[in-house]
Parts: sequence; C-alpha cells; structure tokens
Amino acid sequence: MSLLTRLGRTDGKNLQVMIFSSRKGSETNVAEDRAQNLKLMIHRKIVEEITPEEQRIISAKKMSDDDLGLVNDIIDKYFKRVLETNPYAVPLGERTRLVTEIRDEMLGLGPLEPLLKDDTITEIMVNGPKKIFVEKLGKLTLTDVKFQDDQHLMNIIERILTPLGRRIDESSPLVDARLADGSRVNAIIPPLSLVGPAVTIRKFSKKPFSVENLIAFGTMDERMAQFLRACVKARVNILVSGGTGSGKTTTLNVLSSFIPNTDRIVTIEDAAELRLQQEHVVTLESRPANLEGKGAITIRDLVRNALRMRPDRIIVGEVRSGEALDMLQAMNTGHDGSLTTAHANTPRDALSRLETMVLMSGLDLPVRAIREQVSSAIDLVLQQSRIRDGSRKVTYITEVQKMEGNTITTQDIFHYVQTGFDADGKSVGHFEATGLQPGFLEKFAMNGVELPENFFEAGPASDGGGIF
Repeated sequence: MSLLTRLGRTDGKNLQVMIFSSRKGSETNVAEDRAQNLKLMIHRKIVEEITPEEQRIISAKKMSDDDLGLVNDIIDKYFKRVLETNPYAVPLGERTRLVTEIRDEMLGLGPLEPLLKDDTITEIMVNGPKKIFVEKLGKLTLTDVKFQDDQHLMNIIERILTPLGRRIDESSPLVDARLADGSRVNAIIPPLSLVGPAVTIRKFSKKPFSVENLIAFGTMDERMAQFLRACVKARVNILVSGGTGSGKTTTLNVLSSFIPNTDRIVTIEDAAELRLQQEHVVTLESRPANLEGKGAITIRDLVRNALRMRPDRIIVGEVRSGEALDMLQAMNTGHDGSLTTAHANTPRDALSRLETMVLMSGLDLPVRAIREQVSSAIDLVLQQSRIRDGSRKVTYITEVQKMEGNTITTQDIFHYVQTGFDADGKSVGHFEATGLQPGFLEKFAMNGVELPENFFEAGPASDGGGIF
C-alpha cells in the first residue's frame, strides 16, 4: 500500500489556511477545524518530503513497539517543520495527541482506533461521518468521535477492504469483511445509505471466551455447559439459533472448543471470524463476484467442496440460503458433530427457517421431505437471546425429535426462567432442567461419553446474571 493511500487522498483544501485564524461558530468547532487543517498540512508535508528509509518504516506490514516509536518520531519531525515559524503555537500535550491521531490515520483506522482498543466496547456503529455509536456493557451510546467528511470515512473503509481483495463502489455498494483480529465488518454506502457511508464493526475479544467465561457472565449454568460439552464430544449435530447480537458466534466458538484435537475440522464463513484452537483446522471463506460479475464463490459452493475434503466436522458460520440443504445433507451422510448458526427467535422458528432456506436452493422438494431431512439431521437447537438489560442468555436447549405426521416434534431439555428485573434493571431469573432426557443418549454411549446419574433431574441449578 502506498504512503499516499495510507494517509488518505486530499484535495489540498484549507492547506494554506492559517490554522489559528478566527472562525465563526463555537469554540469547539473552531478547535476541530484547526486540528483538521493542521493534520492535513502535516500529511502533505510527509508525502512531499519523506525519505526512502522513512517510507520503509511507515510501510512495514508488522510493527514492533520500537517501530511505532520511530513512526512517532517521524511524524513529530514533520510536525516541527510545519510549525517552524511558531514552534510554541501548539501546547506539548496537544501535540502528543495530534501525533497519535496522525499515526492512527497512517497505520490504523483513524478516528476508530481508540474505540477498537477499548476492550469494554463490543460493537461500533458508524452512521455517516458525524454520528458514531458504540455498544458498551450492553447499552448503546453516542460518542464524540467524528470523521472529517464522507471521503475521510470512505478512505478508512477502503483501508479495511484492500488487504482482503474486496471492493465497495456504486455498482457494489455493500460488503462484508473482517479486521485482522477477526472482528466482523459490514459497510454500506450511498446510494443505498441515505446518511452517507455506514459501517458496523462487531468486535471480538483478543482472547476467545471460554465456557467458564459464559458461566461467569450468566449466559448458561454449569449443568448446561456440561451437557453441551458432552453433546459435542458425542458428535451431536447442533444448530445455534438467535437474533442479531445475541452472541451466537461467541457461543459457537465455545462449542467448537469441545471438539477433540484429533478431528479434522473445516470451517465455512462469509467473513472468517471463528477462532478455533485445534491444530487440524481448514478455514474457508466465500468470495464475492469481481468487477465483471464473475468469480463468486458462495457458502453453498464451499459446503459442497468441503464434503470432498475428508472432514470429521463441518462448521458453517451461518446458514442464510440454499446452503442449508447441503448442510443438512452433510449431517445426514456421515458428518456427525457438525455445528452451524441461524437467525430465529425460538427453536421452533429455527426449524421453520431451515425449511424456507432449503426451498431457496431451487429444488422443488415436498415440505414433508424437507422436514424429514431437518428432523434427521439436527439433533439439538441451542436458542440464545439478548435480554432487555443487554445480557445474553441461552434461553432454550431443545432436542429435535422425529416426525409425527407432518410435524417435527421437539422437547426442551433446559430453559431459562426469567422472574423479573431488579432495581438496577438487571434480569433476574434462573436456569432449570425440564426433567426430560434426550433421545440421542445412545450417541453418548457409542462415543464413550458419560453423564452423572440423575443429571437431567428437574429443577433450577443456579441463578443467571451478568453481561458479555
């Protein structure tokens, strides 16, 4: 990537304007304008006068702390050149902040960098250049962070997409992507977005959550976690269902951690975000069409190809369309223990959505044949929900049984019982077993998995509370 691309292209606007000239408007707006003008002038100075050695340092793909210190020194040098007629015009503390912001523009995602570094923020929502919201501890908050204009925001979007070989323009105005740490990115631009470029970043923790974390957060209790661990080891096919932001991918990551290290795993996603800890993992990612509208590789294509790769387990990040049929076929033809997610509000709705997605494959299959495929393939539905207080809960663990007439029968094994909210608005409730035993316990015996006696005894096991 060239230095000019890193810095963002500018049209030279305001570069010759003195940064401390008087302006109309509030003092805050004047200070913001001055800072933007100053940064633009330093950008221009660096582009015009940078040496080959400095270019090599700034263009390095991976940087140590020492390298970042050198970049700061380079920026500070050109900062002083810009202000050489009045070196004391900007206070030292302000200079340090501006140097950091310029470094973020050159090496990172500009104004978004402080938000990405804040571990308490789980989602970043950019609604045009001037309105940036974050989700923090389950609540949405408007930040003070702003981009200069639409073009400034577009430069950052391009910086995210370029390393991935993806594009966004008027002919293809929406895109899914990921950051280097696996965080999921969605971008949509005009003419589809009427507020300017919009970006949504679903952040993932630097250290993947463990099942102990989910128990501590109140997402599930210890008995549910023990049951799910046993199900994965016994090669039970599991569908994780839930709404947007309910924590499906986090839970899928935790479930995948139970897979034995001896299994060959193939993961399939639109944007690779699963982080499996096993050694034998093949990660596949779909690809959009090129400028000529050709070369697209869909999730369905990858599922079909995965069947030829001798997988022990197939994990599909999310089924949304006709690939549901291929996933069900894989589960029904010897690939037990596969995992996937889907958007739905209840376990029953998840099964209905699978039917609809199978019909989207283009095959004219009878509804009964589709339901037989679903009931034979899916053993367990794990329903996850986001409660009003922002916490995430596994609200149902439901077994998918066989057909009775034209209806798929199900039974709840565990569920979350909410009794209300406390004085702080936090959800109050508990997890409990229904007392019913799943019908697939023979899989446990076949795979040498045992559970304690009276494990499924009805009643609560622990309180649920917390946020992740």
